[in-house]
Amino acid sequence: MGSGFAKMKKQAKQFEEQMKQMQEVLKSKLVTGQSGNGLVAITLDGEKTLQKISIKPECVDPQDIEGLEDLILAAYQDALRQVQADAPSFEMPSGFPLSF
Repeated sequence: MGSGFAKMKKQAKQFEEQMKQMQEVLKSKLVTGQSGNGLVAITLDGEKTLQKISIKPECVDPQDIEGLEDLILAAYQDALRQVQADAPSFEMPSGFPLSF
């Protein structure tokens, strides 16, 4: 086990540090998705955890609960797309073996 193993071990350590940094950044990042021209807004953190739902009163119609449910779902999907688009991508160091 020569210097190749030491190099791989160092790369693994660097990758682990990058992952920890990314997780911290994601925890603090908030995105808000909206639907119905802002009638419903959903805020997620970078880990896709729901932080807040905002529903404007004019959106609430007891006769159209399905419409409100659709707006909530659309706002969530909008926020989720933003989280996924903003997430940094990390590449494994070259030559780094993966085992699952």
